[in-house]
Amino acid sequence: MTDTDVELPPDGYPGPDGLGRPGGLIPPPTLTGRFGICDVEPAVESGRRPAKATVGEILPFAATIFREGHDALGAEVVLVDPDGEEHRVRLHPVGGGLDRWEGSFRFTIEGDWTFTIRAWHDPADTWRHRATVKVPAGVDVDLELEEGARVLERVADDLPKDARHARELLHSSAEALRDTRRPGEARLAVALAPDVTELLTEHPLRDFPAESRGWPVRVERTRALYGSWYEMFPRSEGSRYDPPRSGTFASAAQRLPAIAEMGFDVVYLPPIHPIGRVNRKGRNNTLEPGPDDPGSPWAIGSAEGGHDAVHPDLGTLADFRQFVEAARDSDLEVALDLALQAAPDHPWVVEHPEWFTTRADGTVAYAENPPKKYQDIYPINFDNDPDGIYEEIVRVVRHWMAQGVRIFRVDNPHTKPLWVWDRLIGDINGTDPDVLFLAEAFTRPPMMRALGSVGFQQSYTYFTWRTAKWELVEYLQELAGPASNYMRPNFFVNTPDILHGFLQDGGPAAFAIRAVLGSMLSPTWGVYAGYELFEHVAVRPGSEEYLDSEKYQYRPRDWAAAAAHGHTLIPFITRLNQIRRDHRALQQLRNLRFHHVDDDSVIAFSKKDGDDLVITICTLDPHAVRETSVWLDMPALGRDWHDALYVTDEITGAEWEWHQQVYVRLDPQQHVAHIVRVHP
Repeated sequence: MTDTDVELPPDGYPGPDGLGRPGGLIPPPTLTGRFGICDVEPAVESGRRPAKATVGEILPFAATIFREGHDALGAEVVLVDPDGEEHRVRLHPVGGGLDRWEGSFRFTIEGDWTFTIRAWHDPADTWRHRATVKVPAGVDVDLELEEGARVLERVADDLPKDARHARELLHSSAEALRDTRRPGEARLAVALAPDVTELLTEHPLRDFPAESRGWPVRVERTRALYGSWYEMFPRSEGSRYDPPRSGTFASAAQRLPAIAEMGFDVVYLPPIHPIGRVNRKGRNNTLEPGPDDPGSPWAIGSAEGGHDAVHPDLGTLADFRQFVEAARDSDLEVALDLALQAAPDHPWVVEHPEWFTTRADGTVAYAENPPKKYQDIYPINFDNDPDGIYEEIVRVVRHWMAQGVRIFRVDNPHTKPLWVWDRLIGDINGTDPDVLFLAEAFTRPPMMRALGSVGFQQSYTYFTWRTAKWELVEYLQELAGPASNYMRPNFFVNTPDILHGFLQDGGPAAFAIRAVLGSMLSPTWGVYAGYELFEHVAVRPGSEEYLDSEKYQYRPRDWAAAAAHGHTLIPFITRLNQIRRDHRALQQLRNLRFHHVDDDSVIAFSKKDGDDLVITICTLDPHAVRETSVWLDMPALGRDWHDALYVTDEITGAEWEWHQQVYVRLDPQQHVAHIVRVHP
């Protein structure tokens, strides 16, 4: 074989063999066939893991696509669904000459999809650009128009057999281009008419087609992206202080209709298993429990059983199944806590001591997160008998799946090896793709990214600690942008562990503000019981722990009395959840756009899905009235800069005509936000 006989693969070129001569074939880093296709999105770990999407979600696609010279390119994304059917979406150039192409697609089928980016030389666009420059200038007029006629005839020949009218239109346009009796610009205008342009766009000529490698997308059920969560301790519902008495699954079930009426979709239960007695914590996390202190539900296991049992005070396994059924009757899903740890008297400690870490003094190491200590909990050591531990975890998860649980909130997943979650979620979703896992991981960004990448459908976030406008904007642009490919946020406004200082000091307005932000910024948000009653007292100044934390004691609440006195956020939360259900734009994440506000204590953002457009303007100051101007990014709303917007406030019903500049006045004692729908 001579130097000129080197055979090239579609994506290869000859390279030196180290001696200055053509030798082996070196695949170019960006070349795909004739053209460059790179920087493909969405992509997770360079395509080694699937990007995330859900049924009904609009997923943006993008790639950098370029070629030699100045001729025109065409591009599309080709998606293959789980049934093997192809779906094509045209890509369009954006970014003003940066060779970036974008498009979007709404998924309708669950399962594993793949997509490729396809590019081609577009003779029609190439000719149209050249002709619009040369013909008006009187350069090569007849030659350019003859070449255009041939392009139109090529397109006509490629049309489907039943496209008779379109074929006739293209042939008549070609004849007009050849009609030398008319001026060149008049002949060209025929070929540039809107109906001809539309045909050329819908039926492009595809010369030298090239296609990227395949990229994976996993499409899951809608609840993986959109939902409203409510956390409750079953033992507190129907409980008493004097004499001490635990609530039960039956008494907790009586609360479910009220939770559903507030518009929640998921009721999340902390661990419902037997609680250890060894090193049990007392009220407010003391080391000296009283005889009636129930202990922390996360200290799992005692003589009554372990992770596959229910606490006898709550009822039986049959009672739990009835609770799940009652939730289903109220259109609620039950999410159950999966905490892979054990109390010192858990059966695992006796049956499998190798699953735990023994210290130099012979004691078993308890959990610590300095300065916090959890003497009532033993963490699992996955380095000892990993297969045995994993088999037990799978058994436990499938046991609760058999009781009707399809969502698991995983406690502290970042303290367990990643291989556990990679394997577990893969195995469970391999047989039951509707089962969802939420990562309760308030940890470093790389670990949170890794947990999302290995399969967690949702994750807790830093939202609870983001209170300033710049923090919220910066964080949400990350979550709705690059991070959305691998992680879905769940914006809990509070948890049994997190009572932020903003809520401690801001009064009822602070609770309303955070509810607006959580529910409008994220398609999934959550509330821990007591939030609607403005519970805000910390155990000590500077602490985020609740006084008389429900983690260590019963906490009966008088819901009827709160409603009678009007000291409740329930009507407002109910309205927020209804707004979310009414607007599909609010059920998306990647469509979030921020708008400039002159006041740093007011934030403005919008979400758009087709004709459904919602704008939220919210104060971040729970203490003072804020008056300011909002400057709407009209193109981001799909409008021209000088358009008028006719809006209705979804909270108050007020109607206004807005323009690019909007004056707002927000009094936190009356209305903390405008949430408006924009009329088409």
